[in-house]
Amino acid sequence: MAQQAQPARILALLFAALALFAGPAPAEPPVPLRIGYVDMKRLLDNAPQVVAGRRTLEREFASRDATLQEDEKRAAALRTRKTGAAGAEADALQRELDALERSIRRNREALRAELKTRSDQELDRSWREINDAVVEFAREQGYDLIVPSPVIYASPKVDVTERILERLRREAAAKSP
Repeated sequence: MAQQAQPARILALLFAALALFAGPAPAEPPVPLRIGYVDMKRLLDNAPQVVAGRRTLEREFASRDATLQEDEKRAAALRTRKTGAAGAEADALQRELDALERSIRRNREALRAELKTRSDQELDRSWREINDAVVEFAREQGYDLIVPSPVIYASPKVDVTERILERLRREAAAKSP
């Protein structure tokens, strides 16, 4: 009979230990967290504020880009003329071509550097506006947490990217005359 009491005693001790670890029952059921996911790359690619910034940069740099393309056409024409030339004329064309190619490289690098600086400025301005829109959306909709990309996985149920894009579109339309 002592052997039958042993499993009962172990079972009683196990239940007592579980009761100690379980702790008191919560007074209220836990409130579920509201979590959303936002694809930042998609926002930055499609937000009207970013698209408008790209168009501004295209207009701002169009004339310099056109000038650079004209110089490249002139260089191609000089290369063609040089192949048919001989002697002193070929040497003069080569010097002119070398100078033009150096100028093209300098202008291309200067254009690239300035474009990068201006792109960063436009993106920084847009980034703040997009970030503010995400925060306002989360507060208004009662989200506890918005997770930005990249993430390993996010269910389409928690993806709020399109809703935030719509908000950004409305804000951009309200600002437009």
